[in-house]
Amino acid sequence: MMTLTQGDGPASEMKGDLETITSLAKRRGFVFPSAEIYGGFAAAYDYGPLGVEMRRNIRERWWRAMVQERDDVVGIEASIITNPDVWRASGHVAEFTDPLVECTQCQGRFRADHVENNTCANCGAVGKFTEPRRFNMMLSTIVGPVADESARAYMRPETAQGMFVNFDNVQTTMRKRLPFGIAQIGKSFRNEITVKQFIFRTREFEQMEMEYFCHPDTSLETHAYWKKERLRWYYGLGVRPQHLRLRDHTPEELSHYSKATSDVEVHYPWGWAEVEGIAHRGAYDLTQHSAHSGKKLTYFDPEANEHIVPHVVEPAAGVDRIMLMLLLEAYDEEQLDGGDSRVVLRLAPAVAPVTVAVLPLSRKDTLDPTSRRVWDVLRPHFRTQFDDAQSIGRRYRRQDEIGTPLCVTVDFDTLNDEAVTIRERDSMLQTRVPITGLVAALHERLAALEPRVPSADEIEI
Repeated sequence: MMTLTQGDGPASEMKGDLETITSLAKRRGFVFPSAEIYGGFAAAYDYGPLGVEMRRNIRERWWRAMVQERDDVVGIEASIITNPDVWRASGHVAEFTDPLVECTQCQGRFRADHVENNTCANCGAVGKFTEPRRFNMMLSTIVGPVADESARAYMRPETAQGMFVNFDNVQTTMRKRLPFGIAQIGKSFRNEITVKQFIFRTREFEQMEMEYFCHPDTSLETHAYWKKERLRWYYGLGVRPQHLRLRDHTPEELSHYSKATSDVEVHYPWGWAEVEGIAHRGAYDLTQHSAHSGKKLTYFDPEANEHIVPHVVEPAAGVDRIMLMLLLEAYDEEQLDGGDSRVVLRLAPAVAPVTVAVLPLSRKDTLDPTSRRVWDVLRPHFRTQFDDAQSIGRRYRRQDEIGTPLCVTVDFDTLNDEAVTIRERDSMLQTRVPITGLVAALHERLAALEPRVPSADEIEI
C-alpha cells in the first residue's frame, strides 16, 4: 500500500528553496514581478513565456482528469463580476473576513494569525499591536457611470458561487442525475492583509474548483472518495508521497458553510501549507441562494419521488500554488563526473513548458535547413523550442534548468544518415534514431518518464 505521510516531513529532501526558485523563475522566463520597471506592485506577478506554458499544462491536466475523462462532470465559465446579491446570499459580505492587527510603532498591518512571537515583521517591535478587528477580504469595484453605493459590486473571491447559481441551468440543459459535478477554472481576487512566499499568497490568483452534487445520505462517502482522487492526481504530477498529506480541519477551523474540510498540504520549504481544500459544504449554498433569490434549487429524486436539496463536496485548488509546488519539488542540483555540476528541473513531461528541444550541433548554414526541417516535423506533436545559441553543452544545461525532458541534436552525420540523437534530461543517455521514426520514439520516451498514477486501493488515508 502507498501510505500517505502524516506529521512533519523531511524538508531537507526538497533541494529548492524559495529564494532559489524565485531567482530561477525570473531568469528563465517563468515569473516576473508585475510592472517591474515601475518598481513592481505588491504580490502581483506576470507569467513569462515558460510560465504561461506550465500554467496551461496544469490547467489542462486538471480539466482532463476532472471533466474530460469523466461522464459525471461538466464545465462552465461564470462571470468575474456578478450581481452583488450573490455575495450577500453566500455570506461573503458578512463572513469573508480575516483578523487584522496594526503595529502602533510603524503602522504596519498584518493578519493576526500570521504574526510570529508577537513581533512586528516590519520594525521588530514586540507587543505593540492593536486588538484584532475583522477585515473583509473582498475587492470591490463600481459598475456603471455613477460612483455611489448602489453601483458597488465585487470581484469574485472564489469561482464556486458561479456554479451554485447555475445549478438549475446546468441540471436542466445537460439532463444530469445525481451525483454530478460542475467544474470551473478562473481568476479570483482577495484583498489579503499579508502577502508572502512568492506566488503562494497573492491578491489575484487562479482557481480550479469543482462542485460535486450528491445525495445527502452518501455525502460523507463522496467526501472520502474525492480525498483519494485528489491525492492520486498529485502523485501523477510527480509529487513525492512524503511531501503530501491530508489534514482534516478541527471544528474551530471549519468555514461557516462546511460540514467537514480536508486540506491537501505540501511540505514547502517553510513548512506544511495548503495547496488544495476538499470541503463538504452540505446544502448551505443551494439553500442560501434559494432563500435569497426565490428560485427553487432542488433535485427531483425519481426513486424517492421527492425533491431534495443536494449536498456538495468541493475540491478547490490554486494553479499558482501548484506551480510553485512543482518547481520546488522538481528542483535538483547534481554533481557530475569531473567536478562539473548542473541544475535540473525534474518536471513530469505533462507539465513541463517544453517537452522536446531541437539543438543543432553548430550554427553553420549547412545544418540549418535540416535542423529546421526536424523542428517542423516535431512542432505539431510536442511543445518544442529551437535553440542554436552558444555551445551544445551550455544548451543542454539551459534545457535541463527549465525542465525539458528530451533534446534532439542534429549533427553533421545527420546530413548523411538522416538520423538524430535523443538526449534524456534525467539520465543524460543519448540514443541515435532515424528521423522517420523520431516522433514515435519521442512519444515512447515521454510516456516512460511520466509518473505512475496509483490506484485508489493503493492509497491509505
